[in-house]
Amino acid sequence: MAEAAFAADRWPVYVDLQTDTLDSGIGDWIVRVMRDVLRSEAAPNGSVSVLIADDALLRELNREFRGIDAPTDVLAFAMREGEQIPLAEDTAPVLGDVAISWPRACAQASERGLEPCEELTLLLVHGCLHLLGYDHATESEKRAMWARQEAIVQRLLSAHAEMGCL
Repeated sequence: MAEAAFAADRWPVYVDLQTDTLDSGIGDWIVRVMRDVLRSEAAPNGSVSVLIADDALLRELNREFRGIDAPTDVLAFAMREGEQIPLAEDTAPVLGDVAISWPRACAQASERGLEPCEELTLLLVHGCLHLLGYDHATESEKRAMWARQEAIVQRLLSAHAEMGCL
């Protein structure tokens, strides 16, 4: 219990479920996944926000921030990138935001023969690693990020298989 309180203090995770097709309990799984990644990567203190929405909103965000007029599965907005916004002294640091398209996650899960929860976990880990500086712009970056991502996803899914997160 003390470890959970420690993680909550170091890494507050805020979840916004903008879909009616998800059980509200999925928020607990999202928080657990994000904190696990942050802990395993020895992330600096800071909060993370996770948005689970539809293709239309992800398309709008993708167009606005990446100049790509198409829906996508996951977007990550790291606060260490771009213009730095000064924060009040008593404000907790912000690591960034992750946005995921739930319909796209479900479709990709179906295509790959996975449960939606497994795909959601992969997308959460992927987005969180981007917040921490991982990228896949080059082949070597991609190999490093994919290896780390796969290790974390496998550990999470095997450790929490009994949870039935969806």
